[in-house]
Amino acid sequence: MDQQSKSEHAPSSPSIALALGGGGARGIAHIHVIEVLDELGLRPKMIAGSSIGAIMGAAMAAGMRGTDIRSHTLTAISRRGELMNRLWRLRPASFVEAVKGGLGLGRFNLERVLDAFLPDAIPRDFADLAIPLKIMATDYYGQSEHVCARGDLRQAIAASAAIPALFRPVKIDGRVMIDGGVYNPVPFDHLHGKADIVIGVDVVGGPEGDGKTLPSRIDSLFGSGQLMMQSIIAMKLRAHPPDIFLRPEVNRFRVLDFLRAEEVLTATAGVRDDLKRALEAAIEARLKSR
Repeated sequence: MDQQSKSEHAPSSPSIALALGGGGARGIAHIHVIEVLDELGLRPKMIAGSSIGAIMGAAMAAGMRGTDIRSHTLTAISRRGELMNRLWRLRPASFVEAVKGGLGLGRFNLERVLDAFLPDAIPRDFADLAIPLKIMATDYYGQSEHVCARGDLRQAIAASAAIPALFRPVKIDGRVMIDGGVYNPVPFDHLHGKADIVIGVDVVGGPEGDGKTLPSRIDSLFGSGQLMMQSIIAMKLRAHPPDIFLRPEVNRFRVLDFLRAEEVLTATAGVRDDLKRALEAAIEARLKSR
């Protein structure tokens, strides 16, 4: 879609809504989607996100452009020196704080981590966002999905991104919350009827290998999680798929491969053309149906 056709269609273009899925470092691929929408002058009416999708969605909903999100991401997490500086600032103030709640996996306080890494443009409250945003979390004891759409935005992001075994759960209204991707990996179902065209982006990925080599304990842990989330996505796609569904090539990357951010962006750049083609077809179909 060239610049002239974009400007010709912009006043009457169908509205869009955007669902960004969870997947840890694989979610850096969401930046391509945001940049393409910026390029085409398309602003979502609503955004929904799980885990890393909640972070990227919050940045976009706050008014950040894709190029700004890219720049912040590459500066904050893909450069080892800057990453270590930010992590150093998170060191416990005392031994008591360090061992509070016990030692071991799952004890990192994600709310503190996010405060050190999120861009300042992301506000503290949902009310200060430029675009309505829904963030998915999972109510651990309630065994259900929890949708955050008002109140403390940073807390909601932390709850949605609280990957089990890596980060401690987050309490919201007295309820224990964990990673939103556990229950709803790509929350496009919350956008049906909210816009003419609903876009879903899946960065969950799946185990990759030669089919014979036994995975490590950690790889099998995260790989089984990917398989379960993909089964959820498959059922949702059969029930009520979004108008556009994208799957960037993310299988080769692990959930914590943030230092490989530039590699993720290079490997997933093909999603840009996929989105442009799909949008052009969807917009043309919508305009013809009017």
